[in-house]
Amino acid sequence: MNGVNHSVVSEFVLLGLSDSWEIQLLLFCFSCIFYVSSMIGNLLIVLTVTSDPYLHSPMYFLLANLSVIDLIFCSIAAPKMIYDLFRKKKVISFGGCIAQIFFSHAVGGTEMALLIAMAFDRYVAICKPLHYLTLMSPRMCILILVVAWTIGLIHSLAQLAFVVNLSFCGPNVLDSFYCDLPRLIKLACTDTDELEFMVTANSGLISLGAVFLLILSYIFILATPQKHSSGASSKALSTLSAHIIVVVLFFGALIFFYLWPSPSIHLDKFLAIFHAVLTPFLNPVIYTLRNREVKMAMRRVFCQLMNFRKNY
Repeated sequence: MNGVNHSVVSEFVLLGLSDSWEIQLLLFCFSCIFYVSSMIGNLLIVLTVTSDPYLHSPMYFLLANLSVIDLIFCSIAAPKMIYDLFRKKKVISFGGCIAQIFFSHAVGGTEMALLIAMAFDRYVAICKPLHYLTLMSPRMCILILVVAWTIGLIHSLAQLAFVVNLSFCGPNVLDSFYCDLPRLIKLACTDTDELEFMVTANSGLISLGAVFLLILSYIFILATPQKHSSGASSKALSTLSAHIIVVVLFFGALIFFYLWPSPSIHLDKFLAIFHAVLTPFLNPVIYTLRNREVKMAMRRVFCQLMNFRKNY
């Protein structure tokens, strides 16, 4: 490199998921179905919460914003993955690779902060119901949203700060279907052991810390009603179950990606597909199937749309 710190790689070759035509066809059908379902499901939640006055509360405000985040998240890697499935040469430009990393970490960091905020919302609603409307005022909800996006952007910029000065002179092959930071760093033309540790600390340990914080909040939430009655504890557990499932799905894959020492390539790719395509689909399913108010609101919205169509 003659001491010059610049990249000579203009694009990266993605090996994709499989060379088998049958597996590619299966993955194409699977990805298309769940990507379209994710888009429709999350759009439906956003439309329902914004249009139904019965859902204009802090909990559903946060839920609608979680759906907005999932809409962005499932569109970062899935469309290109679907497009590349039957292409012989799967490539992504250097700028496109950096953009994927930036948006995935920005949206992921924002979702992480928003899930913590949703746990705080349930804590206030269950443990301090008389102060709920005061503590979770509209102004507080907007502040939570601004803080969540700020945390996501700072986290993403901090990750990219590790990469921006790296030199990439070849090879340029990524054994994946999208650009992820750990694999990209390994392609740099320099010793990256310390850099890999910093990335692990930034993403993996932050994810562990967030999970620990969420678990503590759930313990406090469940313990408080238990002091009063078993029925209140059962209701709290029912309310929190959807949140707990979403947290496990979201953080489970993240912790595996960044803290597992030597993951199997096949398992790594399976979890990457799960995280990129299936998780954004499961979030609206989990929240709607376990929430009677949302299901009733969706029926009202659907009836309004049908009546509107009949009138015109």
